[in-house]
Parts: sequence; structure tokens; C-alpha cells
Amino acid sequence: MSSRIVAPAVLVAALVTIGCTRDTPAAAPPGQDGWYTFDGAWSATGARHTLPIDPAGRVAAIVQLAGAVAITTDDWIGRGFHGELIGFDDGHARSTGRWVWTDDRGDRVFGDVGGDPIQAGRRFVGTITGGSGRYAGISGQVEFIWQYLVEADDGVVQGRATGIRGRYRRGGGQP
Repeated sequence: MSSRIVAPAVLVAALVTIGCTRDTPAAAPPGQDGWYTFDGAWSATGARHTLPIDPAGRVAAIVQLAGAVAITTDDWIGRGFHGELIGFDDGHARSTGRWVWTDDRGDRVFGDVGGDPIQAGRRFVGTITGGSGRYAGISGQVEFIWQYLVEADDGVVQGRATGIRGRYRRGGGQP
């Protein structure tokens, strides 16, 4: 089974490590505008399915990824999550996806992500669209650089997103 580096099919965020969480620390005060910031990284494994879309060899792709997202922040949000993403790359102009991060308590953060056609080094941006449990009412923004995607002949892919940065606020405010 040979491996090669290919243009990733989509993100994310997202984003995801159960076991990296620790007890909830005392909440740090938000910035003057009510926002908290975070940084992180995401390593993921999954499957990529492609469909040729033209004679030039371009392909559209669907990807399903899951793996560890590790977050650094001074606030109450979990430090590690199991992240999952389903995404679509149209092979021409746009990539889009939906993701969920689940902490060790089963509470979730939901979001979406999008970007140009995926290639190593491309930046993706997304929105934190809500949460459950202790993340209920969360909103915010996230961005990251998709570093690489390695694909084996059997369709299994492994990838890494670096430079995850974002901001969020508690309660129902818009990002």
C-alpha cells in the first residue's frame, strides 16, 4: 500500500483529543469586548471518496475525518475534544464542511468551515454555530491552516491542521 501527499478534501477547525481535558479551571475574564480567544491543532484520520469532474483530471471529493483537537485557552472551555468533520470539495472553486467537537463529558461544540479548493498551506475559516451541555449558547469564529493530507491506496487519509485560532463568547451573542 503506497501513500502520497494529496490536496486535502476539506478542513477542519476543526478540528480533537479525549483525555486532554482537565477539570474546569476558574474562568478568566473575557477581553474588553466579551470575547475569549483560543489556539490549537488537529490531527485526523478518515476516508476520502473522489469523483472525476473533467478531462483535466480534477476531482470532487467527500471526506469524513475524526481525531484529536487540542485547544489552549484560559477560559472554561474544554482543553481537548474528539473532533469529527464531514466535508465536500467541489474540485473547482470551493470546499465546505460541518464539524462537531465532543469533550470527555459528552458536551459538544458545533460549527461549519469553508475555503478555496484545498491544498496544503491553505487557510480555512469557520463559524462556531452552537453547543450542547456546558457549551449551550456558544458562538464564535475559527480559522486554521490545512498542513497536509496523506492518502493510502485504500482511501484512508490522515491529516493535520495547524494554527487553529479562534474566538468565542458565551451565551447567544453573534460572532
